[in-house]
Amino acid sequence: MRRSPRERMVFSAAQLIRRNGVAGTGMREVVAHADAPRGSLQHYFPGGKDQLVAEAAWWGGDYAAKRVDKFLAALPEPTPGALLAAMAGQWREDFLSDEYRAGCPVAASVVDCSAANPTVRQAASDAFAAWQDAVATALRGMHVPYRRARSLATLMIGALEGAILIARAERDPRALDVTVRELRPLLDAAVRNPPVPARPAGARVAPGRPRPAPSAARTRSGR
Repeated sequence: MRRSPRERMVFSAAQLIRRNGVAGTGMREVVAHADAPRGSLQHYFPGGKDQLVAEAAWWGGDYAAKRVDKFLAALPEPTPGALLAAMAGQWREDFLSDEYRAGCPVAASVVDCSAANPTVRQAASDAFAAWQDAVATALRGMHVPYRRARSLATLMIGALEGAILIARAERDPRALDVTVRELRPLLDAAVRNPPVPARPAGARVAPGRPRPAPSAARTRSGR
C-alpha cells in the first residue's frame, strides 16, 4: 500500500530522528527523504517542526505496539520471557544490519525535547503508553496477573530502551543479550495458573492404583 505524502513525511521524520536526533533533523531533509511535493510541510503540518516531531514520536510507539502482536504470532510457545527475547532480537538484527546507526525515535524525541517542548513530550508519553498497553495485554493473555502485567510491561520496555542505548554506544549487542538473560526468569515466574495442555483425542489415561469398592456393611451403615 502506497503511503500518502503526509504519511511519508511522518515516516521519514521518524527514520531521520532515529539516526540524527531531533536537533540534527532538518525539515528540508525530511521533505527530500519523503519525496514530498513542495509546500507539503506547511500544508500538512501547520504547527511546523514541533507537530511533525510529535507525530513521528507517536508513529514510533504505534509501530512498536503493533509489532507485539506479530511477535506473539511467531512464537511457538508464547511466554513473557520469549516475548522480551523477540523484542530484543528485532533490535539485535537491526543493529547488526545497520551498523548501530539508528535508535528509538520515541526515546530520541524525549532526550532532545522533553524539557522545552510539552507538545513533543506529551506525544512521546502517549507513544510509550500505547507500547506498554500492548505488552501488558500480551502478558495478561499469558496468565500474568492484571496489575502485575502493567508493571512488567514498564520494566520490559524500560530495560530494552536502556539496552538499546548501551548497545549503540558499545556497538555491540551484549546489553540486549544480558537484559533478556537476566529478566527472562523473573518474567516467566510471574505467570499464574497456566492452562493445562489438552489430552489428545484417543489418548489413554495412565493407570493408577484402583480404589477399593465400599463393602456392603459400610454402605448400609453409612460409614
